[in-house]
Parts: sequence; structure tokens; C-alpha cells
Amino acid sequence: VKALAWCPFQSNLLATGGGTADRCIKFWNTHTGAVLSSIDTGSQVCSLQWSRHEREILSSHGYSKNQLCLWKYPSLVKMGELTGHQGRVLAMATSPDGSSVVSAGADETLRFWRVFGDPAAKDADKAGTVSSTLGQPALGGLRCIR
Repeated sequence: VKALAWCPFQSNLLATGGGTADRCIKFWNTHTGAVLSSIDTGSQVCSLQWSRHEREILSSHGYSKNQLCLWKYPSLVKMGELTGHQGRVLAMATSPDGSSVVSAGADETLRFWRVFGDPAAKDADKAGTVSSTLGQPALGGLRCIR
């Protein structure tokens, strides 16, 4: 297991990410120990972040694409991919408002992504569906300070 993330909307749901040999994101019921679902991502899972506003989870990966993938839960449909890192995506953190994620790569860069969209817009549009602003690197990419 290379990555762990508690679900913010279901207290007994834990997501785990496997390494190079496993490549799977697994969803566990922590009360029973049962695997609820699993998906082979095709590459090493390095980090996981749940959306605070949608039933979505973001995964970061290593070889060969060094990408981030957004998955709908529980269908596990891939909503999209974010690319830009030249090395394995080692870690991610979500912004305080839950709309953006910063990723840290082995290429010594930080990249900022507005992945989960504007929570205020989602609250304003409760009657309809608001899609994520996936792929809009609205904050751009920054090189790390060494």
C-alpha cells in the first residue's frame, strides 16, 4: 500500500492505492474489513485525495504517465487525466476551500490544479449538475524552491 485516504462523506470508507505490482485503488469497509470495489489504474498509485464537495477521488501516479486521475465514486468512471509532471507524482494536498489540489513531483515541481471546482458555484446550483473544472491549471505550475 502506497496511499491512504479516508472518505469525507462515509466514515467507514477507506481508499488505498497499490504500488507498481498492484496498481489498484481499493475501497474498504473499515467496519467489516471487506473490499467494496477495486480498479486497476494501470500504474503505481502514489497518493489519493477525496473531494470534499463531490463523490470523487483524485489519484496521483508514477511511471509511465506521471499523471493525476479523477474518478467518480462509486462507479469508478475515470472523469479525466491531468498531465504535466516529468517524474512520479509523490504527494498531493487539497486547498482549504476544497477546490484546488497541489501536486509534488519527483521532477522537483509543484503544480496547482483547480480540480474539484468552485464550491460556491456548486452550492448555488443545487438543482442542476455542475461538472468539475478538471484540466484547468488555473493556478499554473510552479518550480520548487531548492
